[in-house]
Amino acid sequence: MELIKAQVTNFRSVEDSEEFDIDQVTCLVGKNESGKSAILLALTALNPSDSSEVTLDKERDYPRRHLVHYAERHSDEDAQVIRTVWELDENEIQTINNDLGEGAIQDSHIEISRRYEQEIEVSLELDHEAIKEHHLKQFKLDVAERSVLKPDSLENLDQLTETLKSLSVSKQKHQQLLSHLSLHENFKTRVAKLITPFLPKFMYVSAYDRMDGAIQIEDTQRRFLNGDFNQEQYRGSQLFLDFLDYAGVPLDSITNVPTFETFNALLQTASNNITDQIFEYWSQNQHLEVEIRIDQARPNDPPPFNDGKIARARIKNQLHGVDTPFSERSAGFVWFFSFLVKFAQVKKEDNQIILVLDEPGLSLHGKAQGDLLRFIDEKLAPSHQVIYSTHSPFMVRPDKLQHVQIVEDKVDRTSGRPKTNGTKVRPDVLMVDRDTLFPLQGALGYEITQTLFVGKHTLLVEGPSDILYLQALSQALELRGRTYLDPRWTLCPAGSIDKIMPFVSLFSGNEMDIAVLTDFAHGQKSKVQRMKESEILKAGHFYTVADFCDSSEADIEDIFTPAVYVDIVNRSYELPKDHCITIDQLDNQSSIRIVKKVEALFKVMPSSIAGFNHYTPAMWLIKNIDVLEDDSEEINQTLNTAERIFKIFSELLNNN
Repeated sequence: MELIKAQVTNFRSVEDSEEFDIDQVTCLVGKNESGKSAILLALTALNPSDSSEVTLDKERDYPRRHLVHYAERHSDEDAQVIRTVWELDENEIQTINNDLGEGAIQDSHIEISRRYEQEIEVSLELDHEAIKEHHLKQFKLDVAERSVLKPDSLENLDQLTETLKSLSVSKQKHQQLLSHLSLHENFKTRVAKLITPFLPKFMYVSAYDRMDGAIQIEDTQRRFLNGDFNQEQYRGSQLFLDFLDYAGVPLDSITNVPTFETFNALLQTASNNITDQIFEYWSQNQHLEVEIRIDQARPNDPPPFNDGKIARARIKNQLHGVDTPFSERSAGFVWFFSFLVKFAQVKKEDNQIILVLDEPGLSLHGKAQGDLLRFIDEKLAPSHQVIYSTHSPFMVRPDKLQHVQIVEDKVDRTSGRPKTNGTKVRPDVLMVDRDTLFPLQGALGYEITQTLFVGKHTLLVEGPSDILYLQALSQALELRGRTYLDPRWTLCPAGSIDKIMPFVSLFSGNEMDIAVLTDFAHGQKSKVQRMKESEILKAGHFYTVADFCDSSEADIEDIFTPAVYVDIVNRSYELPKDHCITIDQLDNQSSIRIVKKVEALFKVMPSSIAGFNHYTPAMWLIKNIDVLEDDSEEINQTLNTAERIFKIFSELLNNN
C-alpha cells in the first residue's frame, strides 16, 4: 500500500488541514508553531508503530477552544482526526479478491480513517453483486436453494446473513454459508480485517535517541535478556548494539571468539565497516575514523564502567593523530551518527514502515543537512515512504519542489479581531506569509548561489521564474522522448540584460562555459548587439527568447502559446469564473509580450484577487507538469518552441 493523500481534522491547532498529497518523500515546510508537529502526530496516530507511543485523547488533542461544544458539534459520532487515501498494489488487490470474489474491488484507491476512541475505519468501492455471487457459487447453492434467499433483492453480504438467519427451514448449504459469514461481526468488519494487515505502521521520531559512547557488556546483555531496552533510559545502549550490527559484527560474535588474533581481526573489521558506511554520508570531515574497542574495566572509572568488560566507540582524527570518546564529539556528529545507525536498522524491517521525522537535523550544519537528505533519498526512500517537517532551507530540495507542502497557521485579519482558521497544508504558495516561504526562497537562493561558482556550463536567464519554466518544459519533453535541456547546463538567474554583462565579465575567466537566454523588449536592440559583438562570450552563445518566437519582443512566457499560458495563470491564481482571463481580452491589449498583457488585466481585477507576479504561475507549473501532457495543438506548439531552444543549447555544448 502506498499513502497518496491525507487530511487532518479536529486535532490540536488543526481544525481542517484540507486534503494534501503525499509522495515517496514529502517535505512539510512551515515556521515554528505553524502546526507541523500536529500534522505529523495525527498521521502517526492512524497506525503507530510499537516504538511510537502516539494515541488520540479527546480531552488533550481536540481543539481546546471548541472542547466544551464537542458533544454538540459531534452528536452522531466521534470527531474524525485523520483521513488517508491509499493505492493498493496488484498483490493486495488479488488477496482481497481471493476472499471476496474476483472483481470485488472496483477501484485500487481506498480510504482509511480514525476517530477519537474508535478503531480504524476502511472505505473502498466494492462490487457487492460480484461478492454476493461469489459466495453463492462458493457453497454451490442450486436454483432452489438460491430462490428462497431472493438474492436479487439483497444489496450486500450483511443482508444475505440476515436472510439466512431468518429462514424457517434451511438446508445444509445454507447453514454452511451462514457459518462462514458469521465468522465476522459484519461485512464492514470483514473488509477492515482484510485491509489492515497491509496497512504500514507509522514511526514518529522527534526527540531523537543518541547512541551511548560505551556500554558495560555483562550489564547490557542482562538488560537485553530482561527486555529493559524498551525503557527510555536504555535506548542509547540499544543503539550501541544496533551500531555493532550495522558494522556487521554483533556483540556475541566479538565476545565469544577463542583467540586474540580472531578477536582483534573482528574489531578491526567492525571499525573499517562502520567507518566506510558512516562517512559515505558525512562529508564534514573525511579525516575521521571509527574505532571499536573492548577491554577490561578500570577500577576508578564511574559505575558501571569500573567492573567487567567495556565496549567503547571512539573517533580518531587521522589528520591530528588523536582519538576521543564518541560522546565528546559535536552534537551534530553524534546526532547524525545515531540517526544513520537507527534507521539502518529500520530499513531491515520486514513490515512496511512509514517514517515520520519531526524537524530532523536541527543541530547539523547546512552542508550536513544536505548529506542527511542524500541518506533519506538513497537509503530510506527506496524501502519506506518518508514524511518530514522543517523550517531549514537546507532541508528543502530545490529540484523537487513538487514534493513540498506548505504548513501555515491561517489567521483571518480582514475585520476586527484576528480569527484563526487553524493549520492548513497546501502545495501552492499563494497567500502565504514571507516567514513561511523563507525555507523555499532560501533553498532556491542557495542553489542559485552554488551555480555561480560550481557550474562549469552556466546558462544565464533573467530570474527564478525562467528557471522553473525551463525545467518544466524540459521535463515534459523528456517524458515524450524528445530533446530536453542538456543536464550539463546549470541554470542561473542573472537579471536583465544590463546585469548580464557585468556577471559574465566577473565569472568568464573562471573556466566557465557561459551562454545566455534572455527576454527582449523594445529599446534593447543596441544592448543586445553590444553583447553579441563583445568578446566576453563565445560566438553564438547569446540568444533572446524573441529569436525563437518569431516576434520582435518576447519574454520567457512567450514560449507558451496564449491559450496555454492563460490556462496556467487562471489555474495558478484560482481565478473565479467571472474573472478568468480570456484570449479575447489578451487580443485587446496593445503590448506584444503576453506577460505585459496579463499584468494589465490584473490591474483592473478586484482587490480580493492577489496582484500578479511572474513567479506564481511558474511555481504552479513546476508542481503541475501534467498539464503539459495533453496532445493538443496548443501544447505541441509550445513544446516545439521549447525544443528548438534546447537543441540550440545542446549544440553549443557539443561544439565545444
